[in-house]
Amino acid sequence: MIGGMDHLPTTEAAVTALRAIAAEYAREIEVTHDIGADQTSRRTAAGVGVIADPDGSLPHEAYAEFGGIPRVSVRLYPDDDALISIEGVECPDIPRDDVPAFLRSVFGGLAWVKARRFPPGHFLMVPLPGGRTHKEYVAVGLSPWLSGRVR
Repeated sequence: MIGGMDHLPTTEAAVTALRAIAAEYAREIEVTHDIGADQTSRRTAAGVGVIADPDGSLPHEAYAEFGGIPRVSVRLYPDDDALISIEGVECPDIPRDDVPAFLRSVFGGLAWVKARRFPPGHFLMVPLPGGRTHKEYVAVGLSPWLSGRVR
């Protein structure tokens, strides 16, 4: 919850929350914005020069990179979800409202890597409020940060 908000209704509100989390964990953050149907990644069929969606709204997407280790980036989509990448592990379809809690788990040291013996594999486990855990298969090799969190 950022500044009393537990719902991030817009991409700009989500970016504000990301900046607050960066400050909370003393991390640098770099944010870029893509505004308009012809600029956002999920609106590529919009055509050249078409900036509004059919309903007249102006889609707004943002991409944020956090400094430090682990390497974390967040792409906020106009459709109320996000793609979070941690050390090359992509976690798609994260609800926008879960992004702050997800990042706090990662930056706060609560995220861990589950090792499976047979068949061999690794899963990034990110605890979320309400007893939920996001589980993502690690298709890339383990970085030093990921290796240090294997259980």
